[in-house]
Amino acid sequence: MASPDPQNTPNSFGGIISSQGTPPDLSGGSNGGLHIPISNDSGFYGYNDEKHLQHMGEKLFVQRRASTNSDAGRVAFRSGLTMTPVTSVIEPNILSMATSPFVKEEESKSEANTGQISHPAPDTSPFTQECSNILQSFDKCLSLRDKYMQVSLQRLGDNPRDHDGHLHELDPKIADVSGVRPDADISAYTSPGSEDKLPKSPYKPWRIYPKPPPPHWHWIANTEPVHGGDEAEAGKEDFVFEKCEIPGGHDGWSFGLDEMGVYQVYNSDGSGRKPVFKIPTIKEYFLDLEFVLGVISNGPTKSLAYRRLQYLASKFDMYYLLNEYQEVADMKKVPHRDFYNVRKVDTHVHHSSSMNQKHLLRFIKSKMKRTPDDVVTFRDGKHLTLAEVFASLGLSAYELSIDTLDMHAHQDSFHRFDKFNLKYNPIGESRLREIFLKTDNLIEGRYLAELTKEVMTDLEQSKYQNCEWRISIYGRQEDEWDKLAKWIVNNKLYSHNVRWLIQVPRLYDVYKSNGSIDTFEDIVRNVFKPLFEVTRDPLTHPELHVFLQRVVGFDTVDDESKTERRYHKKFPYPRLWDTTQSPPYSYWLYYMFANIANLNNWRRERGFNTFVLRPHAGEAGDTEHLISAYLTSHSISHGILLRKVPALQYLFYLKQIGIAMSPLSNNALFLTYERNPLKEFFKTGLNVSLSTDDPLQFHFTKEPLLEEYSVAAHIYKFPQSSLAELARNSVIQSGFEMELKRHWLGQHWYLPGDAGNEITKTNVPNSRLVFRHRTLQEELAMVRCSGL
Repeated sequence: MASPDPQNTPNSFGGIISSQGTPPDLSGGSNGGLHIPISNDSGFYGYNDEKHLQHMGEKLFVQRRASTNSDAGRVAFRSGLTMTPVTSVIEPNILSMATSPFVKEEESKSEANTGQISHPAPDTSPFTQECSNILQSFDKCLSLRDKYMQVSLQRLGDNPRDHDGHLHELDPKIADVSGVRPDADISAYTSPGSEDKLPKSPYKPWRIYPKPPPPHWHWIANTEPVHGGDEAEAGKEDFVFEKCEIPGGHDGWSFGLDEMGVYQVYNSDGSGRKPVFKIPTIKEYFLDLEFVLGVISNGPTKSLAYRRLQYLASKFDMYYLLNEYQEVADMKKVPHRDFYNVRKVDTHVHHSSSMNQKHLLRFIKSKMKRTPDDVVTFRDGKHLTLAEVFASLGLSAYELSIDTLDMHAHQDSFHRFDKFNLKYNPIGESRLREIFLKTDNLIEGRYLAELTKEVMTDLEQSKYQNCEWRISIYGRQEDEWDKLAKWIVNNKLYSHNVRWLIQVPRLYDVYKSNGSIDTFEDIVRNVFKPLFEVTRDPLTHPELHVFLQRVVGFDTVDDESKTERRYHKKFPYPRLWDTTQSPPYSYWLYYMFANIANLNNWRRERGFNTFVLRPHAGEAGDTEHLISAYLTSHSISHGILLRKVPALQYLFYLKQIGIAMSPLSNNALFLTYERNPLKEFFKTGLNVSLSTDDPLQFHFTKEPLLEEYSVAAHIYKFPQSSLAELARNSVIQSGFEMELKRHWLGQHWYLPGDAGNEITKTNVPNSRLVFRHRTLQEELAMVRCSGL
């Protein structure tokens, strides 16, 4: 962890500029004309650094009070409260500090010798050269992320599923992953009658099957939806596989795995074996990653980013002090809507631990009492019934309890991810996990399917709670996809409240040691080959084609705190990676990204839904994990290490990258609740939401998502408006279809600010979103104007 240089001097931004270090030099270099010196540290910003900056800030504040810029400072303060439009002012408080309040010693001596006062030439730039270099480096980082999002089709409108018959074709220049860019001109979407002039969507309206229930319905004891009107039959539609449309093959198109370990798509238009879609190479990816790492590790850059983050958090505190009562009054005017009936999505929850302990215990006891003679496993050369399995353990149904299951993550799992993984085994027995919590076993996952249906029923009864379950594809065999899809389809595991993400565990070293694979290329082939096959011809994997319509994205999971030692000067391609050491996180993420990008381009060409990359990142481990996710991923889970990397946190804010945070999970594994940065991230304006991660290990109630909101409200003193904003963020981050998001958030939810808000649906005051939008506009304008 780097500590401040004792020779540091204050810069014009109130930050610290090292006498030996320099800001990013933008005069030349091979990477787009930009050269960023690579620091030896990892961008972390420690406690001592923060206290040193606070002391320096206090001294500078006292000195500036007597400066000639005091009037401009008061103007800046008033403009911050009235939220002056960004077109008329670009951060007056920044402009007022552009001229240093200190007089250089050499200039004083020269004036004393000549007896004349020198008058320097006026500088029309609002920024010093040093500050301009830093801001231009930020702008370059923003452009790099845009490049990766564009080629991988992870933005709004890139997915045919976004086109519900009402969405017009979006200009690529204004589309972003969370909606329309905050600095885009949205007059064409807000002016009366202007939408008729917008270009029509090139895709046919996306059909959700089974059709979602109508807006007004409730549940009764027989678990059938009851509602009135002509839509009475719509809510009763059940999933029937035979009614699903399975298109034919894509004539003339093919695919193949290239020497770099990426599946490429080809067509027979006479271009030979030239790939149809151009994806950044792994060399280009690592150069971009090193560039961003150099930016966020630069001392002056960290100082500036830290100052801006402190300013943003303080600005929100001031906004809330002035508008608290008005927000409450606005919410009271909204009929019917409150915290309990605004839509919430659990954007990060693992399927095998989606139930709480009491639910699992009740299910196991019921099976032991009602079907003890079910043959459930094969062990030691013979088949065993459920009764025989528990007899071998010396337990009866009566003796089972929560304490006996021992699946809750207590204090002994803190910083012990190995012990946490063992908590997935009921009573510490892996065979019980195989019987009750696996899809691929002797009973073909029947118990887990029944348990899944019960959890789905609980979600549907709550109506306003939804989730995105993460289920594993390990990459050991090619037929894993077909087994999973048939398990979903044959058991009819479809719910209006549930969508799926595919998580790929980073367990290369385990598979290599037990002989399941030979090289890393085997994992790439087993994970992605079936997906390219079903895209080329859905008739080859019909169940998989139907299942993928409910899959929204991919995740990659494992213990991030594992040490990653670089034994290679240059990483070998997957076909050559045959060592026992697992590839680093950044290597895994590139091959997930590159193959998803080619797959998305082909699927969009066919009118099929595309996928996003939403990995675990920043729970522990190296800063490089977060940088890799910044470049390649739609959003991330956890992200608590951003608190130590102010420059990268600032980039996450500027791009509004979604962060699904799980404070109760972090409290048990890596970071105590009172130290969790959720509150600071929210005040700063990052796009954060609440999620449960593993209810089986961390929660006690039937509604774990509400439990997460409840604890956050009590500990962080979140008001109702903030809880509603967190819920709205969760829906925006989720992969639910456009048709549903319109119903949950409003007709134009994807527009920035209050233009995309309907308080009658979200319960978020318009003034809150106006503040968020204008604040973000000001920050973006400051970064973009640095190169003018």
